[in-house]
Amino acid sequence: MPQRSVIPDPFKFAAEGRSLSGKIALADMPRLMDALQEQSGEVFFSLRGEQGIDRKARLRLAISGVLGTRCQRCLGSMEWPLQIDALFELVRPGQPIPEEELEEDAFDAIEATPDMDVLALVEDEIVLAVPIAPRHGSCDAPHPEGGAAEESPFAALVKLRRTDSAD
Repeated sequence: MPQRSVIPDPFKFAAEGRSLSGKIALADMPRLMDALQEQSGEVFFSLRGEQGIDRKARLRLAISGVLGTRCQRCLGSMEWPLQIDALFELVRPGQPIPEEELEEDAFDAIEATPDMDVLALVEDEIVLAVPIAPRHGSCDAPHPEGGAAEESPFAALVKLRRTDSAD
């Protein structure tokens, strides 16, 4: 298990414009493993605190790397480039998120708990970004052994329909 990076006070981190960066091995993110074919490798992240003109504390998270996934069309391996740039507005624990902030697309509001776990935040964003069914831009479906394609059962129905309409 990797050493956890935590932010003791996320509001102070943002107000002081602090930053944190590093790399995380894919094997250290167990919730991501089901989506990957290749579990070796790592991702790079950068987390920077900011305070907007509106005096609201925010965190900007950038993540990059390459994930080894399986194409759901041809079942071959494929590299999926990961490029995430997320902005989070910090909300105090127990404080409701205002409706107008829920409708805002420029950022997501997150609860800023003391000792915020950076690894968990990075893993959450990657899990949300990975496509449910990754596919190559163009590839063929796998063929049965021997190279001969089986005839679809629906093709037989089409032939029957054509012979009925000819009568």
